[in-house]
Amino acid sequence: MTKGSNVTLADMSENVGSVLVSLGWASSVGDGDADVSVLLLDENGKVRSDGDFYFYNQPVAADGSVQLLGKTPTANGSEDRISFDLTAVPVEIDRIVVAASRYDGARFGELDDVRITLADGAGEDLLRFAVDDADAVAAVIFGELYRRGEAWKFRAIGQGYAAGLAGLATDFGVDIEDDASTEADETSSAAADDDERSAALPAPEPREEATLEAIPAPRPSEDESAAASRPAARPRTAKKKVTLPKAVKKTLAENDSWKQARLFPVSALKSDRDRETRATSTLLSVMAQVPEFGRGLTAAFGAPAGRMETFAEVSLPHGDTPRRPDGVIRVERAGKLWTALVETKTNGNPLKAEQVQAYMDIAARRGYEAVITLSNDVALEGSPLVDVKIDRRRKHKVALWHLSWAEVAHQAQMLIRHEGVGNAAHAWLLQELLHYLQHENSGCHGFQNMGPAWVPVRNGIDNETLCQGDGQALEVVESWERLIRQVCLQLGGELGQKVLPVQRTRRGTDPTQRRSLLADQLCLYGKLQAELRIDGTPGVLALSADLRTGKLRTAIDIPAPDQGYPLSWAKRLVRRLAEAPADLHVETLVDSETGGPRATLERLRPEPADMLPKDNGTHITGFRLSLRKSMGSGRGNAESGFIRSVDDAVQRFYTTVVVHLDSPAPRRGPGRDPVTAG
Repeated sequence: MTKGSNVTLADMSENVGSVLVSLGWASSVGDGDADVSVLLLDENGKVRSDGDFYFYNQPVAADGSVQLLGKTPTANGSEDRISFDLTAVPVEIDRIVVAASRYDGARFGELDDVRITLADGAGEDLLRFAVDDADAVAAVIFGELYRRGEAWKFRAIGQGYAAGLAGLATDFGVDIEDDASTEADETSSAAADDDERSAALPAPEPREEATLEAIPAPRPSEDESAAASRPAARPRTAKKKVTLPKAVKKTLAENDSWKQARLFPVSALKSDRDRETRATSTLLSVMAQVPEFGRGLTAAFGAPAGRMETFAEVSLPHGDTPRRPDGVIRVERAGKLWTALVETKTNGNPLKAEQVQAYMDIAARRGYEAVITLSNDVALEGSPLVDVKIDRRRKHKVALWHLSWAEVAHQAQMLIRHEGVGNAAHAWLLQELLHYLQHENSGCHGFQNMGPAWVPVRNGIDNETLCQGDGQALEVVESWERLIRQVCLQLGGELGQKVLPVQRTRRGTDPTQRRSLLADQLCLYGKLQAELRIDGTPGVLALSADLRTGKLRTAIDIPAPDQGYPLSWAKRLVRRLAEAPADLHVETLVDSETGGPRATLERLRPEPADMLPKDNGTHITGFRLSLRKSMGSGRGNAESGFIRSVDDAVQRFYTTVVVHLDSPAPRRGPGRDPVTAG
């Protein structure tokens, strides 16, 4: 679409009761981000109240009409996805504005490929609009959905706001409090403010299970500690959500041999069929009983917000032999039904194309909307887990979606540890589900095998016989990408923050070409590399697996402070790292080709000045912190396996190094954003 153009959604698809809007951008260096926001406007072009403004602190509408789904990795960066149930939008809402804003002085002109796309309920892309002239602005209205009679239309806007999120929100009637008015009512709203602080700056809580040991949140700087004592700046939420208690209750068991009774036992699971049946029934039952959980898993698949019922082992006619999908999900909204068939695999078993094809055909004939596959594998963009034929002649479209068990566990963990659910019983149900999924006998452990190509590729690297273009190297690269995405899900669930793999545009935007390039690099240098961006940390976490030396390297580059003296920077960094491992490698980054000083933390602790270049005229740009450890050789998830060693390396580096670093300045909600021009 071009700027200013509009289109009627119903003219492009019959399945536009719910739509998925994606806002995306890319960066040549893999850095740069923005926050999405949505405003529901009445016929006067204003919000009815602050409750019509949805952003990172208020991501979901109570009626299900709007849900910010968070970021999803793409071939050249990431996309922020928003689910709209247009049938649930209140009748007094005339327009829905979709925008995004940058923070910390950043501008959209620093990003590449700024765009918005819209897909129908079947996941089929309907339109794309590129915002090409967003230069020196901190916020952009990408587009708007608006009513014309009974139909919904979309208009491509691309309007920028130099004043950022606060200026945009003010224009549409969101109440922006100044510091004086906020301080005046601090006393009367202290309890509510305490709740909001915990929502705006989430911190992990102690675990009830040994397998759920908490990862600490990044340590705040001195300035942030003072800011944390003030009320969080964001619109008030209507109702406090329930999360698991912070303190672990003392057990009443006489000794460790007494095992707590569980709602979903795993002791009787003897076969893969038993595991699939139990896992499917357990998951679907919790989805139906905990609305936030069921909605969170299905919103991205085009499901409306409504009454959900789930079914297991349903028999459906298909030729001479009836088919029995593992489960069925049905959602009712305004008298209309949305239905998805579910095919489940556990214990690393692969999905079968013939089975999935049969369910796609059944769904098409019966008018169902989707088929959802669920397994330990992780789907990659441009690399489907199963190939199915879709009859384009059929008027009714069926969407094929995939979930990993790791994504299911991530959604449960985010709700019970960070975002909260409606009541304590629902939190307990999710905790029981999470305990079940993480039990060694459930078969729902996520990606846990690097595949049959792992050993031949390692051997080829060792004896220098692996050549560029080798198909097995490409298989290992795809497995590595799946592993990294799962590591992001696990760490993000622990922290309650966004953790995403970084994709740099200079590596190409086509996923197939990018993986081929990485496979060639693996053949040449014997290394697998990845980068993770973690919200609340000062830099990108880099991970490298050197298959020649059998070493894993985790590292982070932190920028030099804008103010102060280099010796003060060095002393402060050493103080921050007082609890970090002695073998932490510290390198001073400089703008010279010769490089800066390098030493272990053990050596630098008594003499921080050793971090400074001998030439006083050398400009220090930052510091690189890195740890090395041996990696597992096995392709699986055993104690000595490669996958386990990668998980351990990332967790160790975060908990012992990154958590002690100064966090970047926290993003503020519109209630406190300073309004500046230019």
